[in-house]
Amino acid sequence: MDTINNIIGDISSFLWGWPMVIMLLGTHLYLTFILKFPQRKLLKAIKLSVTPDKNSSGDVSQFGALATALAATIGTGNIVGVATAIAIGGPGAVLWCWLTGVFGIATKYSEGLLAIKYRVKTSSGKMLGGPMYALERGLGWKKMAMLFALFTALASFGIGSTVQANAISTITHDSYAVAPWLMGAIICALTAVVIIGGVKSIAKVCGALVPFMAVFYVLGCIYILFVNGQYVWPAIKLIVESAFNPAAAGGGFAGTTVIMAARYGIARGLFSNESGLGSAPIVAAAAQTRNPVRQALVSSSGTFWDTVVICAMTGLVIVSSIIAHPDISFEDGAALTKAAFSKIPYIGTPLLNIGLVTFAFSTILGWCYYGERAVEYLRGQRWVMVYRICYIVAVYLGSIVSLSLVWNLADCMNALMAIPNLLSLLFLSRVLKHETKKYLWSGNLDHYMEEELVEENAKE
Repeated sequence: MDTINNIIGDISSFLWGWPMVIMLLGTHLYLTFILKFPQRKLLKAIKLSVTPDKNSSGDVSQFGALATALAATIGTGNIVGVATAIAIGGPGAVLWCWLTGVFGIATKYSEGLLAIKYRVKTSSGKMLGGPMYALERGLGWKKMAMLFALFTALASFGIGSTVQANAISTITHDSYAVAPWLMGAIICALTAVVIIGGVKSIAKVCGALVPFMAVFYVLGCIYILFVNGQYVWPAIKLIVESAFNPAAAGGGFAGTTVIMAARYGIARGLFSNESGLGSAPIVAAAAQTRNPVRQALVSSSGTFWDTVVICAMTGLVIVSSIIAHPDISFEDGAALTKAAFSKIPYIGTPLLNIGLVTFAFSTILGWCYYGERAVEYLRGQRWVMVYRICYIVAVYLGSIVSLSLVWNLADCMNALMAIPNLLSLLFLSRVLKHETKKYLWSGNLDHYMEEELVEENAKE
């Protein structure tokens, strides 16, 4: 088993190495350029995300779709993932992570646009969409679409359920001595109650949970930065300087290079916000929106909140704590995170624990929806309940077993999801430009789609 785990780990490292980093970051930059920096419309995007579009077709509100996407995206990677990048690549990794969020906004915009453009409506009135529909309907690549759906379904059992449940049970056991089997049962029960109601139930819970957990975590980070006040500006300077001159970090970061800082910062940023992976557009397709560009803008704001805000806050907390407490050990991301937050009396450890638990649970809910839609695309609606049962079982198993192999497999599946999704974005770039010109550049953002939604009866 150790041999298999090492092999899968090597494959994962290769898939998330420079080729993937270049593909993802290159796509971010290309889409930013051809779409004339959609990042400029961020304030408009945030306003649209909280403005209901009730007269439009869709299953959930634009905010509900965004909250569900954020629930799946904001996870342990925003905390431990950032710390891992710092531990390996040095403080400069935070800047590279942040930059991926800035440019990733264009990719998330593009994913949301294609999700609405190529979504279908079933005979029961339900909206279905995502990269598999863009690949099939936009490019005629049915086999590639099926591969994406397969990788998504498999990834949901890894990064979506088991590893998140394991994170929750480990945290509660280590901090509060709660037995893993008991926590596993609690997580299973809560998950079952939410997902049995489908996307509307998931969106409703995420719409309440995501703002709470994000605001709670950000306010906690602000408090920590206030406590570390005299070290915040030195931390910002160190992050910027060491991004291009790692020697500036000194101390335990000796030996890091610009290449290491860039690679791990970019990789963790890409992994945390999922721009380019193709997961978020699956739920974006269910949004009530009058045209593809409105939802594209709403979707793009998710990357802003996830990486530009939350990951940046985490990075500042950790780096300022390292400066304030030079004795902090940073041999790995988890240890660094725990040490940095524990240095803040009273609030530090509870903030970390509550943040990790809520982030992990919301990820379980969001990824369940992604997996459902992938299974429905492959096998039809009748298999969704079977999937839900398997998903809940996976949540329990994840709470009580070691998951190093599952982590590596999940990383592989996520990387394999990204490849067909990136191809759809690049080969449909003309569509992206056409729709953006039609609604955004021409000032027609309030216009309704002219196209009729396709009735999808197969496999239902």
